[in-house]
Amino acid sequence: MPASAFKQVEQAIEKGNPSKSFDILVKKFKREKNYPGVFEARLMKKRIDLGLPAIQTDVIGELSPEARVAYEAEQITAAREVGELFLADGDIYRAWPYFRAIGDRAPVRTALDEYASPSGEEDGIDGIVEIAFHEQVNPRRGFELILEHYGTCRAITNFSHYPSDDGREESGRLLVDQLTSELRDSLKRTIEQHEGAATETDSISQLVAGRDWLFEGNNYYIDTSHVSSVVQMSINWNDPETLRLVLELTDYGRRLGEMYQFKGEPPLEDVYEDSAVYLKALLGEEIDEAVAHFTGKLSSEPDPYGNPAAQAVVRFLVRLERYDAAIEVALQHLKDVPPSQLQCPSVIQLCQLAGDFSRLTELAREQGDLLGYTAGAIQRAS
Repeated sequence: MPASAFKQVEQAIEKGNPSKSFDILVKKFKREKNYPGVFEARLMKKRIDLGLPAIQTDVIGELSPEARVAYEAEQITAAREVGELFLADGDIYRAWPYFRAIGDRAPVRTALDEYASPSGEEDGIDGIVEIAFHEQVNPRRGFELILEHYGTCRAITNFSHYPSDDGREESGRLLVDQLTSELRDSLKRTIEQHEGAATETDSISQLVAGRDWLFEGNNYYIDTSHVSSVVQMSINWNDPETLRLVLELTDYGRRLGEMYQFKGEPPLEDVYEDSAVYLKALLGEEIDEAVAHFTGKLSSEPDPYGNPAAQAVVRFLVRLERYDAAIEVALQHLKDVPPSQLQCPSVIQLCQLAGDFSRLTELAREQGDLLGYTAGAIQRAS
């Protein structure tokens, strides 16, 4: 620091105006973009105002309640000021610790929405993704950056550990858009080379229809594990446009060679065929056929592990609002499953959803559930 700065501080103190010395420090630190220095100068001034040593010691813990409130308020104000200074310089990574310390995500979330990484530069992107995605400040924007900088494979891995509900559906759509775009482009190039003319359609289903030659010799046009993973993820999504795109992926997937027909978890063992039935039902198509398809796949054999297939079918039926069918599945396959193992609504909850209060009270009595019986009886009488 230049000697003149020390002289200015000394003169302010000699004139009995120590506050002026801190104004000098803050002005100089801002000019030099030494924002942590601004933070420390603000807190040092507050310690002096409270009659504490200028250099922080353990005596901070001995403050009176009133002084503690005043000091903590200054910490928040200083942290916000410094965080905003870093954001004004476009430095989200260094701004975040200050906003995190005061529990305010909003300014950083907004900055992440506006963030655009320099073209062709990867420096610093890891830190931005860590804040946006893994620390859940702006998961959707973080996922966009993962797709942009690390590609589909990394994005799929991260999506399977998506940190919150915030932006999950939008991120799923981004993933599907990228995957279908890559597949569509690859199919179109191959068709043009083979047929000698470009095809206009953007529908994957139409591109593969009637072109069995595309899949001869176990040919594929995008990483097959990526397709399988996204199809299996999609059954938990709701957006109709996204689900229709995934349905097109199943048209492509079931034409792949046998070596690429990956097995899924029951009741979606045949990933592409079963998922197509599932997705069509979610889109309001062939619902009765889907209900029969999945209820017919359930085994009558006891399952000591909570019968996850039956639970999956119950969740599916609840999404379709086929509550009566869900009740029958629960009674037949889940009656002896402990509540701690249920990852779907219990039969009592299903009766509530169905508005079948007579059955609710009947089942609650059988199970010795006095509270459930009371709830059903009150609603039945109203």
